Amino acid sequence: MSRYHPLFIFLLIVFFIVQYVSCQLPSTQVATMKSLHELLKNNANSKWNSSLNLENPCSWTGVSCSNSSITGLTLSSFSISNAQDSWSSLVCGIGTLQHLDLSNNILTSIPQPFISSCGRITGLKLLNFSQNRLSGPLPVFQGFSSLEVLDLSNNMFNDASIDLQFDGLNELKSLNISNNQFRGPIPTKLGNSMLLEELQLSRNYFEGNISDEITKYVNLSLLDLSGNKLTGMIPSRIGELSNLQLLLLSANQLFGEIPPSISGITTLKRFAANQNQFIGAIPLGITRYLRNLDLSYNRLTGSIPADLLLQQNLQTVDLSANSLVGSIPSTASRNLFRLRLGNNSLVGQIPRWLFGDDVPSLAYLEVDNNNLNGSIPPELTIFKNLSLLDLSFNNLVGFLPPELGNLNRLEVLQLQHNNLSGKIPDEISQLQILVKLNISWNSLSGSIPQSFSKLQRLSNLDLQVNNLSGRIPESFGTMDSLLELQLGKNRFNGVGSLPTKLQIALNLSRNDFEGPLPSALSELQALEVLDLSNNGFSGGIPSFLGRMPSLTLLLLSNNNLTGTIPTFGSNVIVSTDGNSLSNPTPTPPVPVAKNKKPVSWGIVVAATSAVVVLTVVAIVALIYSRKVHKVNDEERHSSRLQVIRSNLLTGNVIHRSNLDFNKAMEAVAYPSNAFFKTRFSTYYKAVMPSGMIYFVKKLNWSDKIIQLGSHSLLEEELQVLGKLSNSSVMTPLAYALTTNSAYLFYEFTKKGSLFDVLHGNLASGLDWTNRYSIAIGVANGLTFLHGCPSGPIILLDLSSKVIMLKSLNEPQIGDIELAKVIDPSKSTGNLSAVAGSVGYVPPEYAYTMRVTTAGNVYSFGVVLLELLTGKAAVSEGSELAKWVSSKSKQQDDYDQILDSTVSRTSSLIRDQMLAVLRVALACVNVSPDARPKMRSVLPMLLNARN
Repeated sequence: MSRYHPLFIFLLIVFFIVQYVSCQLPSTQVATMKSLHELLKNNANSKWNSSLNLENPCSWTGVSCSNSSITGLTLSSFSISNAQDSWSSLVCGIGTLQHLDLSNNILTSIPQPFISSCGRITGLKLLNFSQNRLSGPLPVFQGFSSLEVLDLSNNMFNDASIDLQFDGLNELKSLNISNNQFRGPIPTKLGNSMLLEELQLSRNYFEGNISDEITKYVNLSLLDLSGNKLTGMIPSRIGELSNLQLLLLSANQLFGEIPPSISGITTLKRFAANQNQFIGAIPLGITRYLRNLDLSYNRLTGSIPADLLLQQNLQTVDLSANSLVGSIPSTASRNLFRLRLGNNSLVGQIPRWLFGDDVPSLAYLEVDNNNLNGSIPPELTIFKNLSLLDLSFNNLVGFLPPELGNLNRLEVLQLQHNNLSGKIPDEISQLQILVKLNISWNSLSGSIPQSFSKLQRLSNLDLQVNNLSGRIPESFGTMDSLLELQLGKNRFNGVGSLPTKLQIALNLSRNDFEGPLPSALSELQALEVLDLSNNGFSGGIPSFLGRMPSLTLLLLSNNNLTGTIPTFGSNVIVSTDGNSLSNPTPTPPVPVAKNKKPVSWGIVVAATSAVVVLTVVAIVALIYSRKVHKVNDEERHSSRLQVIRSNLLTGNVIHRSNLDFNKAMEAVAYPSNAFFKTRFSTYYKAVMPSGMIYFVKKLNWSDKIIQLGSHSLLEEELQVLGKLSNSSVMTPLAYALTTNSAYLFYEFTKKGSLFDVLHGNLASGLDWTNRYSIAIGVANGLTFLHGCPSGPIILLDLSSKVIMLKSLNEPQIGDIELAKVIDPSKSTGNLSAVAGSVGYVPPEYAYTMRVTTAGNVYSFGVVLLELLTGKAAVSEGSELAKWVSSKSKQQDDYDQILDSTVSRTSSLIRDQMLAVLRVALACVNVSPDARPKMRSVLPMLLNARN
């Protein structure tokens, strides 16, 4: 018996017949589609191949039909170009089109026949030309009487201004022209009917004020003006946009106070005005209706309103990198998901609402770089959804609560640069999905828990600069995800087992290790940086270190090593100073055949003969030199005898026991010891009797622009500078004063200056990891100098020539004392003739006699550009900052700006370089007021890696 009634079967057949009839297209449309298929089928990425049913275009990918007509064409990524000039006539010949998507093709212009033909399609509502290569001026969109959505984003249009191009689109509701090169004022003629609901103008070069005219589009729900060059204040009438849901003003040059009228927009869900120059207080009630607020990287002051975090719909708040004071509000929304308050001046303890279950949704909490005090409350661990916790760079004290182990969703824990003490609790090992753990720069003691091996997803572990002791746990050998292990400057004395998959770095420096170098190091075949310096290792350097295939930097200085240095590859930089090695300068690798032959005695004899001849020549030359330059010798001898005062500034026991003033002054007396010169000083290499090497920097008092004030004044300044403690700043260890000169003593940096490395023979070994580390290090040092409690220390000259490299990823800023001893008023001309090197001098120094922190930011931006491009600050008569700024304004291919040998390594590296490029461009802004502060630049650079 049939399961279905005959009537049902009959109706089903009728239904399919009707459907078939209704899907039949007019023959003209079928013919048009066949022609379009023939035109596009062989294009790269075309989705129309020979297997299509040519009689039924409605079945093709990207074709929509209704009522026996084609209503939509999605031709995205079909590789359509202007060379296929018939495409527009074919597409516009389909008079029933309602939406047309031509995005992500290779079109360079919108042909006029397209405008005139498709403009007559009365039902066309959506037109998408995004992500092509459209350039030149915009066409005037005539016709298009029903067009509601127009997307021209991600192209290269470069109109100087937009006037009437869109004004005839009377039904327009959504316009997106973001990420082009449009200039001039914000367009306000966008359809006479004022129906516009979405306006996206981001990432262009629009300038001027935000006109009140924009508020006449009362239906606007989305207004995106971010990433332009807008100035002025937010108009108070913005509050009249009563339907606004998203207001995005980020990355402009807007200033003034944020108008309170924004708080009254009841529909507003997201307000982003980060990376501007807003001042004043945060308006009361601004989060009343918001879900997302971002006011980061501005100049906001005052305290955070007490009710700011309280609104129940609030999900994300970012107020980082401002100048906010006071405490964190005492209440918060249960729906709060992300809270970023870092880089302010907030005080007090972590608020009570973080102790309970009042905010169960919180996943990201960042309150780093403030002045918070008190302890980490155990109740903080109630946040079971917390993925990132950053309390770093505060004044927190007390123990690490064992309850931290309850945060079982935590992936990043950053507590560095506090005053935490006690032991590391075993419970930390319960954080099974933890990826990054940084509790460095505290006062933690005890040993590393053996249970840390349970952290099988951990990739970065930083415990350096604490008081930890004991052995590295044997269980560490099982941590296969660990890529970076930083244990420097503790009191470890034994190496148990090491994670064999380490790649980024292993830092065991400044500990109490003794005995031979651990054999476990031979298993670290992927390791790039190995720092074993400043320990008590003894014996020989094992040959396996020379066979580690990925190693690029090996630091063995200041140990008790003996014997010879094995041969390393040409890409490996080795530092062995402060040992008792027979060949303290590593033997460079010699390109020989695989079957090595023993050295010929004939070669040895020849080499010996050459040495004898050279020695005789040197003796003759020395005798001649002494006769001819007897007066100069006497002057040098005289200067050594006229040391008025010398003093040790450092409290470091090693330096105090090794520095020998007499030996240093002897070294300075001979020009052959000159290591390099800057404008106002000469650096000499001085070898102490112990074998340790120092820099002695000579400042010449005879230069007329050097202040000839009392020696006591200089000594007072040096006493202050000697107490500075930042790994990225060269601080004086000692000084000696004569009647004509001042001599400052520094740690020796073997690599020399960044300029020499970046623009010399070692440039090929400076990969992005190193360059990024250098950028972060210099930014860290400059932020430190500008934020000194006694007042900012401003550099007279910041360039790649005064940035010294302890290693390829450890920069140090030098010449920090010059601004204290140089008197620009004694120079001829303006400050730019004294302050800074050519290519690094900010424009405003041409008309001022005062160095500024903003000027330092400009110079730092040039250093960033050097790292990104590989070019010098001045090349072929052109300043790098001007060249890059010009290229970026023209939106040329960024690959022409970036150093291709680095950027082409991977797409991830290229993206990071582009992010750093945006920071650099902000730093070299011609307006000093528009440049970010260094305390904002540093987190911007840190975020670039994400």
